[in-house]
Amino acid sequence: MTGIRRKMNKRFYNFNLSDEVLNALFEMGFEQPTPIQETTIPPAMEGMDIIGQAQTGTGKTAAFGIPIIERGKKGKTPYAIILEPTRELAVQVAEELNKIGKNKGILTVPIYGGQSIERQIRSLQKGVDVVVGTPGRVIDHIKRKTLILKSIKTLVLDEADEMLNMGFIDDIESILKHIPADRQTMLFSATIPAEIVRISAKYMNNPKKVSVDAKSMIVSKINQVFYEVKNEDKIKALTRLFDVEEPSLTLVFCHTKREVDDVSGKLQQMGYSAGAIHGDFTQAHRDEMMHKFRKSDIDILVATDVAARGLDIPDVSHVINYSIPQNPDSYIHRIGRTGRMGKSGIAITFVTPRELRQLRLIELSAKTKIKKAKLPTIAEVKKAREQGIMNDIDYVIEKEKHAEYLLLVNELSNKYSIQDIAASALSLAFSNSEVEDLGEIGLPDLSSGKNNVRLFMTIGRRDNVKVSDIVRTIAAGANIPGNKIGNIALFDKFSFVEVPHNIAEKVIKTVDNTIMYGRKIRIQPARERKR
Repeated sequence: MTGIRRKMNKRFYNFNLSDEVLNALFEMGFEQPTPIQETTIPPAMEGMDIIGQAQTGTGKTAAFGIPIIERGKKGKTPYAIILEPTRELAVQVAEELNKIGKNKGILTVPIYGGQSIERQIRSLQKGVDVVVGTPGRVIDHIKRKTLILKSIKTLVLDEADEMLNMGFIDDIESILKHIPADRQTMLFSATIPAEIVRISAKYMNNPKKVSVDAKSMIVSKINQVFYEVKNEDKIKALTRLFDVEEPSLTLVFCHTKREVDDVSGKLQQMGYSAGAIHGDFTQAHRDEMMHKFRKSDIDILVATDVAARGLDIPDVSHVINYSIPQNPDSYIHRIGRTGRMGKSGIAITFVTPRELRQLRLIELSAKTKIKKAKLPTIAEVKKAREQGIMNDIDYVIEKEKHAEYLLLVNELSNKYSIQDIAASALSLAFSNSEVEDLGEIGLPDLSSGKNNVRLFMTIGRRDNVKVSDIVRTIAAGANIPGNKIGNIALFDKFSFVEVPHNIAEKVIKTVDNTIMYGRKIRIQPARERKR
């Protein structure tokens, strides 16, 4: 028995895996199989067809990925193909399979829309062992004869219910016509609707059914609460929770693209580190936002259900349903983005008085309990903000970042006591952290002042641009808080935006030639208005 085999959990060893795969799993931090891995890997290793009921975050990628890597043989064309509903999920699955298969030299390549098809063709021509793709792009490659499926031994339909909801079933059936009938087929889905049953009966050979009770897993791992909040108070309630709970990474779900833009824009205006993804953004923007979120360059990601499907980010501490999910399955999918791989998580749902009945239906269907909670009080928010400033002071002193101000303190100490100086400094710090009642809080005053520069932007209402879009673009591009941006005036073909003098040059340098809504925009100082 090798060192690696001794280090690996006994149950992984019992799967009769090669040293190459065991070593890779050990390096990836795998300690013991998850329930879906325990039930899936043995029959999959035997080549059986499988129907697995499990959601993202249960470890199902490794459940089908380990057998694919272990049983595969390199050849001139791919021996396995995995179909995914979204670009993001295709990339994630490909990354994990490349980690599992690196010691065996198994190469996995993702193919999806929004990326250069020529680049994908070059990758396929070099030789690929496993393909992970979205249905539409896979069909494109089949038609171009740049993807040959005659050697496929294993097919995986991942997130099958989501592909059904997104209208991919016809595409999937078209792809199946190009794959040998004597293959292994594995289907994974969070739910098993009638159409999935039909497909399994038609295209699978006596499949073994495995499942993980996702609903019971959610109950045990995730603290679920709801707050009864008026629509007009939601953004205020949201920021109050951020200030008190200080989450690490937070996913905020909204119903519509417009709501995503509105919420993310307001959070940026208030100085929160927030980004947004939905279907209208370019793939480049979505990739950038996901990269920043994974790396904690932004703390908050506001998204629609569609844009966030399949996202697997292990360190999400909070999921917030800014808008109540439209059905129980959506609720399960949303909150399942936290509490990953055994970690705890918090799921928060905002509910208006008229939506309480819908919440109870979700509870009943998901067989869970969502507890009512009270929003943090004004006193609690003030205390949290004060503690935040105290923590900042501790950091500054420990890192000795205050040295340049010691001369000023010495000068002031000739007139005042050190205690009075410190108390005055804290008073100035806290003056910007007043908290009002929910019915009174408003957005920061963004009116222009004498120290602002007026900039001209070559985008306007005809481009369907909104104020929140401009705030988000400037804040992200120039890496400045959104509340630094002043008045924004939208016209049909152009816009004016006001920023402080001291950051105007930075804004122009970093934002000029940025892509918004698929077109390149220019930004420059506005001409002086004639009087």
